[in-house]
Amino acid sequence: MKNIDEQLKIIRHGASEIIQEDDLIEKLKSKKKLIIKAGLDPTMPDMHLGHTVVLNKLKQFQDLGHEVVFLIGDYTASIGDPSGRDITRPPLDSTTIKKNGHVFQKEIYKILSKDETRIEFNSKWLGKLSGKDLINLASSYTVARMLERDDFDKRYKSKKPISIHEFLYPLLQAYDSVHLKADIELGGTDQKFNLLLGRKLQEQNGIKPQVCIMMPLLEGLDGIKKMSKSYDNYISISDEQNDMFGKVMSISDDLMWKYFDLLSSSSLDEIKSLKDSSDRDDMNPRDIKLKLAQELVSRFYTKSIGEECADNFINRFSRNKITIDISTKLVNKQKGINNIDIMTLLTKELRVFNSTSEVRRLINQGAIKIDKDLIQTIDHKCPNDREFLLKVGKKIAHKVTIK
Repeated sequence: MKNIDEQLKIIRHGASEIIQEDDLIEKLKSKKKLIIKAGLDPTMPDMHLGHTVVLNKLKQFQDLGHEVVFLIGDYTASIGDPSGRDITRPPLDSTTIKKNGHVFQKEIYKILSKDETRIEFNSKWLGKLSGKDLINLASSYTVARMLERDDFDKRYKSKKPISIHEFLYPLLQAYDSVHLKADIELGGTDQKFNLLLGRKLQEQNGIKPQVCIMMPLLEGLDGIKKMSKSYDNYISISDEQNDMFGKVMSISDDLMWKYFDLLSSSSLDEIKSLKDSSDRDDMNPRDIKLKLAQELVSRFYTKSIGEECADNFINRFSRNKITIDISTKLVNKQKGINNIDIMTLLTKELRVFNSTSEVRRLINQGAIKIDKDLIQTIDHKCPNDREFLLKVGKKIAHKVTIK
């Protein structure tokens, strides 16, 4: 097992917050095999890269020699996690939960070691709680404290309904930590309230409080909202290999570094070296992104498939072996506006991009041209009453007329 300083460096990397770090150091000093808990409710049929942020951190703890417990919340899934929700989450039926749970069991082994991972279903103990047990559990926290939680507070102030069963969810998740005697619990930043409640409940039950490690939420393909099936901005770990590769290549250069920090198994020194190379313009960000895409496809498939996808991508895109289909677009002038600016044209008129930040990034990279003129500002005015060629990078081109 690595020394404490080396372990801390690995544990801290990528984490948003650790509560309390002094407790973490004390637990590491004990040199005992710590119980590391993380869980996921099987509310969807497969996992996406956003879910793997916590799994990657679990894997790091596993490699450090600690005991990893992956909790499948089959009982809590029937209630629905209210975290970050502005409406009550609809309950799932037991058949769907069971089916999704079995899929999760298989998918986590794409990251975690099967022989060194303990899988638990929380219905095993939560399903045995009596009415009296639930009342005792509910008495351990107050409604006033529950309403301090950000999502409940917003719903209460905006007069949106909050069901009593939603108050039970964080208490049941916290009870999981009591039952498992977790030393450390991992979760996204949106799980902070639930994780801290686990600390409190453990203390009330005479158990040394768990350390809570909050991991950032991973932005999806749009670079704005967290990765989610609901937003259709996700990369599933079950995506066809070339689709997965292409989706990773489509993220912005800025977001690429967050993906490296949270998803890559590259060492801190390796990531720093890549950043330094990019900053010095010694290495094209596209080539760095290729390394990331190849690594992720290799992880969920095989090394040879990852290499094959990289070769396919280079052949199709980087070597210009795809012909651009130049379409013709007619745009109506806007009343009261002499000339439409490039941002409005790309986001509202042509709808090439949903995100203004993506247009800004491409302008900063010198990737947008009108005819032969490089666009340098977001408020650049587009010509009226004549056809012009609008090019965005190497793959998008339109003949546009505004009149």
